Amino acid sequence: MASAHIIEVGDRTAGIVVHEHGGFRFFASERPFHPLEGALFRTIDQAARAARERLRSRKTPGCVPLARSEAV
Repeated sequence: MASAHIIEVGDRTAGIVVHEHGGFRFFASERPFHPLEGALFRTIDQAARAARERLRSRKTPGCVPLARSEAV
């Protein structure tokens, strides 16, 4: 029987990993994590770390959203 584990990053569900020969296969549940789809990780921690890095790499340091001005 397959053993699956949920991978969460903050309040987001990144996906699941399923144990198979050689490691844990990642299956993404949200678009930002799709690049990890099908990746094989040696440990669950490695999969979780990769998911965290996906979100971290999407954020631009020092970037502040511009405020919308209202028409008068």
